[in-house]
Amino acid sequence: MKILDWYILKRYLFTFLMMLLLFIPIGITVDLAEKVGKIIENEAPFGEVTSYYIDFTVYFANLLFPLFLFLSVIWFTSKLANNTEIVAFLSSGVSFSRFLRPYLIGATIVAAIALVLGMYLAPIASQGFNEFKFKYLKKNKQVQKTRNVYQQINDNDYIYVSSFSPKRKLGQNFTYEHFEGNELKYKIFADNIRYIEKDSIYRLNTYVKRSFKNGVETIEKQRRKDMNFPFEIEDLTPVEYAAETKSYSELIEFIDAEKRRGSPNIGRYEVVRLKKWSLPVSIFILTIIAVAVSSVKRRGGMGANLAVGIAIAMVYVFFDKVFGVMAEQSNFEPIIAVWFPNFIFGILAIYLLQNAKR
Repeated sequence: MKILDWYILKRYLFTFLMMLLLFIPIGITVDLAEKVGKIIENEAPFGEVTSYYIDFTVYFANLLFPLFLFLSVIWFTSKLANNTEIVAFLSSGVSFSRFLRPYLIGATIVAAIALVLGMYLAPIASQGFNEFKFKYLKKNKQVQKTRNVYQQINDNDYIYVSSFSPKRKLGQNFTYEHFEGNELKYKIFADNIRYIEKDSIYRLNTYVKRSFKNGVETIEKQRRKDMNFPFEIEDLTPVEYAAETKSYSELIEFIDAEKRRGSPNIGRYEVVRLKKWSLPVSIFILTIIAVAVSSVKRRGGMGANLAVGIAIAMVYVFFDKVFGVMAEQSNFEPIIAVWFPNFIFGILAIYLLQNAKR
């Protein structure tokens, strides 16, 4: 690697690191100022608060990686342009494509970090972040569906409860149906079902089982019956942030299971999965846009380049959020919602790059 590559690559990575170190403490300070009242009111232990802000750092760094990188590239490339260093590089016979190479090497390094972070580390941070938030900051907010819960457990089994208490692990008006093909083989009713954690069993009160064989119905009744079922108690109503807390392999299994159960939240889960791949790609796209925008010396100097960059970043965030919400709350295709911003900004990157070369 030549001197030019090392010079730009070091500036690329150092400025990005400084941008993270600058904005993360600001983000923590703003968040703490907003939530300190609830933290004190709910008597959150100091150790849990500390863990929360460690998770907060990883959680939001993962979400904002491309934007931090975008602004940092605009910042140091604008300084190069203002100091006429870029003109010197290009005048020495270096093509713009060759000038762009260390930027792409830096983007590859950061994209690899973002990929590992999103696949493995961010889910762990998301678990702690969300658990603290709903335990101390949003205690009364419902994070699970608790009314009229109907789930397909597998190809043959369906369950229903009219209401479900996650804390008590108790469901009311329980129904369990077992089919073979299109034929109902038996149906279980109970006034309530409770998971007994120490014994790993389900306890049914006012148990009734109707079985059907060769056109003959048999009925079995018991006041109380302990049983094993092919589902976990969490399968009844996964928390709304469940997909965010799983590594990629776990997420694939989770989505497949939720599809078999007919979950209405598949769009939300697919958005989480697809973003693990789209985010590293966006790093390359935003790097190219940032170089193309800031490599030209403007009359307004660095301020003009930053203004253009921030405007582009805001439009990107707008597209990303709007299409993400559409996929989560409607039948809009998740793959289109997640990749459309990258597609649009990819075209913009190519256009700006061609103009910059000229």
